Amino acid sequence: MTDNELLLAISNMIQPVREDIQGIREELREVKADVSTLKTDVSTLKTDVSTLKADVSVLKTEVSTLKTEVSELKKDVNILKKEVDELKTGLRKVEAGLEEVKARVKRIELTQENIILPRLDTIESCYTTTYDKYRESVETYESIKQDVSIVKKVIAEHSERLQKIS
Repeated sequence: MTDNELLLAISNMIQPVREDIQGIREELREVKADVSTLKTDVSTLKTDVSTLKADVSVLKTEVSTLKTEVSELKKDVNILKKEVDELKTGLRKVEAGLEEVKARVKRIELTQENIILPRLDTIESCYTTTYDKYRESVETYESIKQDVSIVKKVIAEHSERLQKIS
């Protein structure tokens, strides 16, 4: 075998390896491009995760604040419940007192109807009768007063005449 043949045989053996290496190089370029894309994507993901962490931190703070506010609202609601219960108790007492007042008013109405009004009618009747008597007496009194005045004048005239005669 000659050198040329040997070189040709080696060249023929290396040619497929070269082609394989060339294919591997192309695949490596593709892998490098993919890795570069992945690096960009990972960088974007890191930024997104960082933003999410900040958002979650804000949400945690807000949830904590909401928990505090809900706790305060629960306390306020409990206070309101107690106050409503007290108001209900007070209202029951007022209702009971109102029933007592209604009963007393009913007794007062009955007393007025059965005792006071008949007595007032009697008093009015007596007053009216007495008024009528005195009115008549006043008329008679005025008449008597005029008569006495006339009698005085007549007596005075008679006294003058008697004085003149004597």
